[in-house]
Parts: sequence; C-alpha cells; structure tokens
Amino acid sequence: MRRPVSQPMPARRLRLLSCNIQAGSSTQRYRDYVSRSWSHVLPHGKRDNLAAIAELSADFDIVGLQESDAGSLRSGFTNQTRRIAELAGFPFWSHQSNRRVGGITHSANGLLSRERPDEVLDYALPGRVAGRGVLLARFGNGADQLSVAVVHLSLGMLSRASQLDFLAELLADAPHAVLMGDFNCAHDAPEMRKLYRRTRLQPPDAITATFPSWKPMRALDHILCSEDLAAAPPRALAAGRSDHLAIALELSLP
Repeated sequence: MRRPVSQPMPARRLRLLSCNIQAGSSTQRYRDYVSRSWSHVLPHGKRDNLAAIAELSADFDIVGLQESDAGSLRSGFTNQTRRIAELAGFPFWSHQSNRRVGGITHSANGLLSRERPDEVLDYALPGRVAGRGVLLARFGNGADQLSVAVVHLSLGMLSRASQLDFLAELLADAPHAVLMGDFNCAHDAPEMRKLYRRTRLQPPDAITATFPSWKPMRALDHILCSEDLAAAPPRALAAGRSDHLAIALELSLP
C-alpha cells in the first residue's frame, strides 16, 4: 500500500507594525513643535489622530506603540493603548507605564495583539535619566516560542548603549525574537553591534527613513527579527500626524 507523502506545513505570515504616536499630537513641520507646543499638555485635537492610527493598525497582527499616553491631562485621561486597541478590534493589549510628570503626561509603551500572549513582562531600562522601558510578550513555549519586545530608547548615546546591552542579555536565549520601536539611532550605529553579536537579531536589509514624517531623512524606527524569520522589506507608513512614520514588516514564522 502506498503511503501518503507528508507535506510541510505552510509558513504562517505575521504582520507587524511599530509606531511612535507622539501621544496623539500633530506635528507636520518643524515650527509645529513651537506653535503646537500646547498639544503636549492638553488633549484637544487628538481624537481624530488616534482614530487614524487605529485604522492603520487594524491591518496588522501585532502592533508596538511608543509615546502612548497611559492616562493624563494631555490625553483627556484616556489610556491611548486601550483606545487604539478598541477602535482597531484587537482583543489583547498591554501597556508599560514609563514616565509620569504629575498628572500632565504619562508616557507608556504599548502592545496590541490578535492572539493572547502566554506571558507579558516589563522591565525598566538603565540610563542617566529614568523613564525608559521594554515591554516583552512571549507567544508559545520551548523551541517554538516567539518573543516580541517593544522599546523606546534614549536620545543620549551612552544611555542608549547601556540599554542595548540590557536588551542583548534579555533576548540572548530567545529562539525566535522581534525587537521593535523607536531606537533614536540608525540600525548600524556603533552601540547596536553588541545586540547583533549576542542575539539572533539581524540588521534590516533595507534602510527605511521614518523621521521627520513630513520629510523623512533619518532611520530611527526599526523592526529587527532573528535570522530564522524570513521578512519582506520594511515599509514606512503615516501614523496619523505624528512626527515619526510607522514602520511595517511582514515575516514568515518557521
């Protein structure tokens, strides 16, 4: 009797998005940093921006958010991660509170997912000024586990280097890993080298400029994947009227 030939399981496509949403503020030119400085402390004009970010996010499986307000005066005391999840139809969301300035601002990292993570952890990152962190979600177990981390790194190189050292240690043993966020540096900056040496993460094949959103010249936002995750070239997309473009990536899970 002829036995059926086993067929390999088809690879699963996973659509990823990373956005620095600037707490829903609108910045479309350099002078807006001054003329619209009130938007960093007041909630007016952010509702439409969050709706546009949610509309963009709805096409993805996992979304990482940076500079999402966790509920303060500038967001109308709205948890923006939760609001975007609700508008975009994500059943699972998590946020990591990072930096609170009285009741005026409350910055956070956020993660939206179509599937329930098996574990969600958050860690404070080292740095000269406190208030940076990494939000880590794990899906599955053992050799098939996928780790997805969301970060917003410091502006200063020395602080950023210590943060990348921490991330290298955190993700060193992850069998399949994704690190996404606003790195505030290029993918080939000197401080990034230890991350590539100590983890399975690989630099992107293409440079995708994301800042400033109205005339992108610098590649500050990245989605880094471990070498076994086959990825299509990244794309830059408008994230409402944030000063950063979002970055999107589709990969194949083994």
